[in-house]
Amino acid sequence: MKKNKKLSGVKEIARLADVSIATVDRVIHNRSGVSAITKSKIEKIIKELNYQPNILASRLASGKVYRLAVLIPKGSERTDFWDAPLKGIKRAEEEIRQYGISVDFFFFDLNNKDSFIDSAQKIKNNKRFDGVLLAPSFVKESIQFIHYCEQDTIPFVFIDSNIEAKGILSYIGPPLFQSGFLGARLCAIGMRHTQKILFVNISKESNSFNYSKIEEGFKNYFFENDVEHQLIKLDITDTEKKSVFLNLEKIFFQHPDIEVIFVTNSRVFSVAQFLESKKYAKIHLVGYDFSKENQNYLKNGWIDFLICHKPEEQGYKGLMSLYHHIVLKLPVDQIYFMPIDIVTRENQDFYR
Repeated sequence: MKKNKKLSGVKEIARLADVSIATVDRVIHNRSGVSAITKSKIEKIIKELNYQPNILASRLASGKVYRLAVLIPKGSERTDFWDAPLKGIKRAEEEIRQYGISVDFFFFDLNNKDSFIDSAQKIKNNKRFDGVLLAPSFVKESIQFIHYCEQDTIPFVFIDSNIEAKGILSYIGPPLFQSGFLGARLCAIGMRHTQKILFVNISKESNSFNYSKIEEGFKNYFFENDVEHQLIKLDITDTEKKSVFLNLEKIFFQHPDIEVIFVTNSRVFSVAQFLESKKYAKIHLVGYDFSKENQNYLKNGWIDFLICHKPEEQGYKGLMSLYHHIVLKLPVDQIYFMPIDIVTRENQDFYR
């Protein structure tokens, strides 16, 4: 019972100070890397709670090394979105490395499901990991992999996207229904005459759970607000520029009076490239994620709104959730929804 109280004490100190548990650990063990103001704040809370820390000292004395695996997409020439979660994961790794935590990275290509299978197999072959952080981008293959995790009682955390899985420790990412609902609200701003909205998904393999939740939220906005509109759906499975342009040309030939385009993922820049090439400057464009490609088109006015879900924090919180659960034996939220941010040309220089 005493141990549980001390574990709760660490979490409570971190909550009251609004810092990470690793930061509290640094102060408790008099390590560098904490500002004087933050240190003073934490020390005051420790004194008020009359907390007597020795948890991590005991853990370090055991000499055990916990090994965590990270399975996420690698950055590509087409999009740098996954650079942000990777940055967050490495930030968390730096904080917990000193406590006997080892992190191994396994990457896969979003355009090649075999690369996911290969990386997942490498994790299986190791047979030495205490937890896994992954992005379940390929649904069928991810389900097969988490079955392995469940059989070997390996805790796993999803980031960015979700799939239905009974044994999941935590999902850290966007509230998909609400995100789709907000997307529709932002699209309605651009509706003027025809009320035609092009709903575009650009992905080699769509995560049906994510996609359906976003679409459900999107449609629900117009139903709840009784907004007249015509929804035209377009699914592009070849993400190369030539294919995207060809598909968009066909749809604009059939519907030349489209007013608004909503893109369900970070590849909104591909649509912006098409609009720029055709000089369709009056099309209202809404999509996801603060990637470098999207930032450029937002700044130039081809994208009107970007919906963002703090991908760097997803990576950070994902790895820290495994650390809290496996090492510190603390409870973690099974679902941790990230905030929904709206980024425009006017505020993008201040968004991080």
